[in-house]
Amino acid sequence: MNNVKSNFSIKDLENLSGIKAHTIRIWEKRYNLFQPNRTDTNIRCYDLENLQKLLNVTFLYNNGYKISKISQLGEDKIPGVVRNLVSEQSDNGHVLNSFKMSMMNFDQALFFKTYNALLKEKSFREIFYEDFIPFLNEVGLLWQTDTIKPSHEHFICALIKQKILVNTEKLQFSTPTNNSKTFVLYLPDNEIHELGLMFLNYEILSKGYQAIFLGQSIPIFSLKDLIRLYDNVVFVSYFTVQPDKENIMLYLKDFHDLLLKNTTSELWILGKMLQEINQKDLPKNVVAFSQIDQLVQNL
Repeated sequence: MNNVKSNFSIKDLENLSGIKAHTIRIWEKRYNLFQPNRTDTNIRCYDLENLQKLLNVTFLYNNGYKISKISQLGEDKIPGVVRNLVSEQSDNGHVLNSFKMSMMNFDQALFFKTYNALLKEKSFREIFYEDFIPFLNEVGLLWQTDTIKPSHEHFICALIKQKILVNTEKLQFSTPTNNSKTFVLYLPDNEIHELGLMFLNYEILSKGYQAIFLGQSIPIFSLKDLIRLYDNVVFVSYFTVQPDKENIMLYLKDFHDLLLKNTTSELWILGKMLQEINQKDLPKNVVAFSQIDQLVQNL
């Protein structure tokens, strides 16, 4: 059990489960579903067992069980009912809850168990789009609301990166079959969020293209060698926090002038920072995409 975060406020429970704090209090008071502790100032705080139970209760509630019936099941029977329901239907709510508990407990065994169960029914690509992306979107929101700490995010992202790398390596043994473009994947200076870029590397390789993955924090000038070595280069980058909104258009102009001007090369970009610009003002040969799958469809 980790010591980073094992006690949660009722607001944390709301963020993790999607159930309003007011409703959690009603369930607690009327049905005695949870047994919170109290701080020295008499504020409710909940442990990991309460969180696990709430996630299971939420799963049943979202699948049509009345809260009065759930409360009558008994604490030891709720997990079994959840397992039976999961086996009867295809619903990723339980999967997301399992990944959350893996993250909160720093429990890699639970992560691998959940992932391997999915792999019996889905391809790696399907797991990424249908399960990892929704989960990572929730992780981002949980981090923004201070429900989780950076250590939680880094732990779970490292495990997902492992799965991307394992599946990418299988493709790297094959010789590229499509030589019409060479893709160069990189992140700009001070940008370290590479998980989405890593998956794009997998997708590009799966289409038979040559992909050169450079990774984090690459200065523009260091990309000039790629232009000299290859024709029809497509640079691919993810702007999550960098360049910041004051500098993003200047960055794109500099990139265009140094690498794209008078060439057939392009820069394809994704990421949260694109919300800060008017895409109609993008330099020539710079293409913005709102989602990973939109870029993949353009390959």
